[in-house]
Amino acid sequence: MLELFKHIRWQDFLDIAVVSVVLYQVLLIVRGTKAAQMLIGLGVLLIASFFSNFFQLYTMDWIIQSIWSQVVIVLIVLFQPEIRRTLAQMGESSFFQNLTVAEELKSLEEIVRASVALAHRKIGALIVIEREVSLKDYVEIATQLDAKVSRELLLSIFHPTSPIHDGAIVIRGNRVVAAGCFLPITLGLDISKSLGTRHRAGIGITEETDAVAIIVSEETGMVSVAMHGKFDTHVDMGTLRDILTDLFAESKKGKGAAKKLVQRTDQ
Repeated sequence: MLELFKHIRWQDFLDIAVVSVVLYQVLLIVRGTKAAQMLIGLGVLLIASFFSNFFQLYTMDWIIQSIWSQVVIVLIVLFQPEIRRTLAQMGESSFFQNLTVAEELKSLEEIVRASVALAHRKIGALIVIEREVSLKDYVEIATQLDAKVSRELLLSIFHPTSPIHDGAIVIRGNRVVAAGCFLPITLGLDISKSLGTRHRAGIGITEETDAVAIIVSEETGMVSVAMHGKFDTHVDMGTLRDILTDLFAESKKGKGAAKKLVQRTDQ
């Protein structure tokens, strides 16, 4: 045992610590996403590989080894949204980091009041709130605004007579930075066919980034919230306020609010 410790260098401890931190961060990123289920599938494949080799199941072992030879490409394809989101987070600044708590709460309250007012009037809307991952790629090709968030402004933007009511608005901090933004549409097969383009775009942007999307249905007046590809419908004023407060005013990481969003694609 003593001989073993003699061969351990301080670099070995550093190596283990760095690898542990990286693996821990990867698990945090994929936790609660479809990537987590895919990792479980890969774990099952690894166990199958061990047993096929142990029991000398040559055909199964050959199939599994053929899959492992392409595992890097498979991982890139399967985890593309998570990889893109992780890379985009590097070097990005935190949402609301330069605002006081009072300014945060005021801006969030204006968003909540506007969402409820739009729902009561059955005016369709898609409000996207930027967090750590920048949405500049979607803002650049939209109508630039740079106006302070207010209930009246949001109502006027989404009014059917407004020339910029189509598409989404992007909010950064306490400013509406752009309107008429076109967002990626989710391709998830588990999404209800009753949901229109607005809802699919709201889910799509949260699959690509860590943004929060508030969707108001013009058919039913229903308010929905999407985050990390998860979708919660029939959100009332109090619940919406709690979700946004947990995300931005109380916890920069948004862990509490993330648990409140339940994927309900059967509606």
